[in-house]
Amino acid sequence: MTSFKVGIQLQPQHTTMGDLREAWCAADSMGVDSIWTWDHFYPLYGAPDGAHFEGWVTLAAMAADTNNAQVGMMVTGNSYRNPELLADMARTLDHVSNGRAYLGLGAGWFERDYDEYGYEFGTAGSRLRALEESLIRIRKRLAVLNPAPVGALPILIGGGGEKVTLRITAKYADAWNTFGPPENFAHKSAVLDKWCDELGRDRSEIERTVAINAGDVDDVEAYLEAGATHLILMQGTEGPFDLGALQRLLDNRG
Repeated sequence: MTSFKVGIQLQPQHTTMGDLREAWCAADSMGVDSIWTWDHFYPLYGAPDGAHFEGWVTLAAMAADTNNAQVGMMVTGNSYRNPELLADMARTLDHVSNGRAYLGLGAGWFERDYDEYGYEFGTAGSRLRALEESLIRIRKRLAVLNPAPVGALPILIGGGGEKVTLRITAKYADAWNTFGPPENFAHKSAVLDKWCDELGRDRSEIERTVAINAGDVDDVEAYLEAGATHLILMQGTEGPFDLGALQRLLDNRG
C-alpha cells in the first residue's frame, strides 16, 4: 500500500475542554501526522444549542499541549476575522507549536454563525471573492511579520467548488481538503489538476487531504487511488472521545 498521512479532526461540540485536551494528547502520542478542529460557534449536528468552544483559542491550547503532530483549523471561516489579524494569529500559533501549524481557510457557509455573531452572510459568490482577497492580504502580511513563522506554515483551502474554489486553491494554496466518497474526491482532484495546468502551477505542490468518517477507515486504498495522500478522520463525541477508529486508520497505514 502507498504510504499516506493520518490526521484527526476533534470537533469542539458536545464535549468539555478536558475531554478535548485528553483526546489530542492521546492522538499525538499515537503517532498521527495532524490534528485539527473546526471554526464554528454552534454545533453543526446534535442539540443545536449544546456545548461548543471557539476554534482558534482551542487550537492554541492544542498547539501548546502537543509535541509531534501538525495542527490546524479545518477550516477557518474567512469572514470571521480580519485577514491581517488572522495572518498574525497563524504566525503566533506556528511559534507556539514550534513550526507545526497549518493555516486552513474556507469561504464560510454556516449561516447561523454569521447571523448570531453579526457578520454579513452575503452570497456564495461574495464570500468566495472575499476569500481570494483575504488570501492576497494574508500572504502579504505573513511576509512582513516579525518574527517570521518558524515553520513552513502551509495554507490549506477547504472546498470543492469547481469554478472558483479550486481555481483559488491552484493559485494560492499549499494543501487542499474536501470530502469523499472516493469517486467525488477523484473528480474534484482532477478538476484541481486542470486548474493547476491552466495557471502554470506544479500539481505536486498541493497536498491532497480528504476528510473521512469512521466508516471509511477500511477504504483507505480507494482514497489513495483517488489521489489522496493525507486522510483526516472527522471525530465527534457525546462524552470522552473514542479513538478506536483512529487506531484502525493508523493500523491500515502500517
